[in-house]
Amino acid sequence: MTFSDAELRRQAEGRAVELRDPRHPGVRFRFTGNRQAGSWFLIHRRRWRRVGGYPELSTRVALEVIGATRVRLAADPDAVIGKGHWHTLGELLTWYQGRVETNRGLSARRRDSVLSILKLHLIPRLGDLLLSEVDVEQVDALLMWPLQQRYSVGHLRHIFRVLVMALEQARELGMIETNPLADMRFRRFVKARSKPRPARLHSMSVESLLKLLGEHFEREPGEAMLALMMLAHGSRIGETRLAHRRHVSLRERLWLLPAENTKTGTEHVLPLTDQAVALLERYFERTGRKGDGHLLVDRDGLPFSARQASEVFTTLGCGAWTSHDLRKLARTGWADLGVDYLIGEMLLNHSMGFSAETYINTSADDLKLDALKRWHVWLDERGFDAIHGATGARRAVSATQLEPSNHESYSAIPDSSR
Repeated sequence: MTFSDAELRRQAEGRAVELRDPRHPGVRFRFTGNRQAGSWFLIHRRRWRRVGGYPELSTRVALEVIGATRVRLAADPDAVIGKGHWHTLGELLTWYQGRVETNRGLSARRRDSVLSILKLHLIPRLGDLLLSEVDVEQVDALLMWPLQQRYSVGHLRHIFRVLVMALEQARELGMIETNPLADMRFRRFVKARSKPRPARLHSMSVESLLKLLGEHFEREPGEAMLALMMLAHGSRIGETRLAHRRHVSLRERLWLLPAENTKTGTEHVLPLTDQAVALLERYFERTGRKGDGHLLVDRDGLPFSARQASEVFTTLGCGAWTSHDLRKLARTGWADLGVDYLIGEMLLNHSMGFSAETYINTSADDLKLDALKRWHVWLDERGFDAIHGATGARRAVSATQLEPSNHESYSAIPDSSR
């Protein structure tokens, strides 16, 4: 047979206990009792040495580890191989890479991000480091100090977090006795604080922005709607592109963002204003979108992938602004209109501490709707009404409602959302 993940799944339906591939002499795979898992072995000098488990180690990763093991055994025939006895950090990181590749609990975006860090940074720079030598000095000299010259503080923090997670998971599973970086904090390596990027869209640019989106709506309604829904509600690009038709109720005037689609992992419900309903109705009429399926689709009727959604804003922004700038613009607009801080955080679906959530009650739903009404009327005055076409929407909000609000009971809540 030929070793591959697909072949292992096929063989799991049969009765064979031990598998071999003539292309890899000395390599054996053995199923466990339930045949849903197994172990990889390397036979060296008539001695069976367990290299790792399946599906923790995919076929590709297992063969890479076995290749490295052959080299180690050639230099040291008595080297100890297996659980709890890795010699190098590279072996641990390769094991962790296999777990990430087969972890269904991770989103595709998160998985790709972690794998990229492992393959581009951690394994190349720390792979040859002995586990017994892993300490703050070595990590700083081989990884953090060289990379700080090329990458932002935020990206460095992400790289360090993946390294710590790999070591900690190995410790929790008994693969290593202790995590040598357990007490290390990122601030030990980089003293500078990560600075938020300045906003690249401001109130004075909204009129030209809406004109651009209105013109784009006629050519590519799905792409324009992706941007318009984000601008109108401050939603994230990922949760917006993943919205389904069933998540939107024009009758109930609600847009539901399910927990599995949100960054915070919590369900988020946004009220729909007259303008938002009119915009959606025009979009459905323009595209013929009916029934179930994704809410926003491209010209071929297919949902936007993460890469395609990103490319939409590369085209629209021409490098001058990104999708996140729409979210920042909405947040700034709400603040300028006097929307209470906590209500703004709720609309953005930011994580909030227990002390803040304790004070939240059903009246917050009305306050969220009031905030979005103010925002959409403000947008109407700069060209939003020409896109959604709702002639009476602006008059639906009284002049007094356009004045900055002052909900003192919410303003008194301590800020614990960061």
